[in-house]
Amino acid sequence: MEHTVGHGEGGHVEVIDTGWRREPADAPSARFGWHGAATKTFYGAAIFFALFLLAMIIGNHTGHIEDLYLIAFAVGTLFFAVRGWWMNRGKWS
Repeated sequence: MEHTVGHGEGGHVEVIDTGWRREPADAPSARFGWHGAATKTFYGAAIFFALFLLAMIIGNHTGHIEDLYLIAFAVGTLFFAVRGWWMNRGKWS
């Protein structure tokens, strides 16, 4: 899996073997490894953050506008986490 990079001396094209077919040769990880996203970590962080927001409902405030915002942000966070998991559930990781 070789990639061509700009022209070297004498007009020859320099070839770099990155090991990946679709990765550009000038990518930072072209020579040293994988650079994917840690999706399980993101889902775990989203669930933790949503639970933290819901835990902040318990407090010494008298108004309930804050509670509505906390619930809305927690539900939105969980929605995007579940949606991301649902969309990627059959993909190879």
